[in-house]
Amino acid sequence: MTSTPDTTISFDDVSKFYGEVLGINHVTLRIPPGLTGLVGPNGSGKSTLLNLLAGLIQPTAGEIHVLGLPPSRPNEFFRQVGYCTQYDSFSDGATGWSFLLDTLSLHGLGRREREDRAWASLDQVGLREAAKRKIAGYSKGMRQRIKLAQAICHDPQVLVLDEPLNGLDPIARTEMIDSMKEFASKGRHVLVSSHILHEVDLISDQVILMHGGSVVAEGEIRSVRGEITSHPVQVLIRSDNPHTIAAEAFRLDHVVEARILEEEGTLLVRTRDADAFFDSLQTVVLENNIEIETVTPADDETVDAVYEYLIGPEGAGS
Repeated sequence: MTSTPDTTISFDDVSKFYGEVLGINHVTLRIPPGLTGLVGPNGSGKSTLLNLLAGLIQPTAGEIHVLGLPPSRPNEFFRQVGYCTQYDSFSDGATGWSFLLDTLSLHGLGRREREDRAWASLDQVGLREAAKRKIAGYSKGMRQRIKLAQAICHDPQVLVLDEPLNGLDPIARTEMIDSMKEFASKGRHVLVSSHILHEVDLISDQVILMHGGSVVAEGEIRSVRGEITSHPVQVLIRSDNPHTIAAEAFRLDHVVEARILEEEGTLLVRTRDADAFFDSLQTVVLENNIEIETVTPADDETVDAVYEYLIGPEGAGS
């Protein structure tokens, strides 16, 4: 009788302590294939859970299996997982091409296969023409994409992305989201962490909400968000023409504030419909030839409102 391959990621009563500091506590999860959003503010345990999932750290207690494999079998385990960290870590003088070849060499591939896979992943993220350029000269969006290329170049079944949309302009955000959706559409796992609830809600099949090292809720979170209307989403935008963006934002019914900040080129927008605002922002940028440096949602109020809805104001503020 042929056994059925395990297609889930499982955490069984997993805890991680750093000395006396809690990382995560008694987490039990079953994560199916698809795009899963991991949401929570700083200190909620998101990064610890992702580092455990990627095999970078070991649990203090409990068991983790990725497609049936435990981290104690590293050669097989690491072939299944691709990790795109939120932090840049490139060697001096590295090009996109050398960065990928160095990564693929760790998987014991021959030079011809390393080169074929490097070109394939560069094509996937749209960086073929920039392959031989130094990463130090890449834009923020290009650096995010080369990290994504590194995470997928060995053809993993599980893709882990830590805050992948942070700081990207509207076009780069759209490209990154499309890449994630394409990967997940092949029956693979994509786990995306964020402290921005509406971001992962927009793109995810399922959501895991964390607070204080524990899982507060998991599954479909849209019904919860739908009942929270008193906390508009905040968005910070740095560009060369914040006044035009502000003027266009004021035309939108769902925008409740658009304010130029003292920091040069920075605009704060508060909106009750973040998805519609990002769609409008992309149109404004293209029609007015505006250069966007960063777009940073600041949605902690909305996340806290969800916590308050789920576990009460006393738990949300802890």
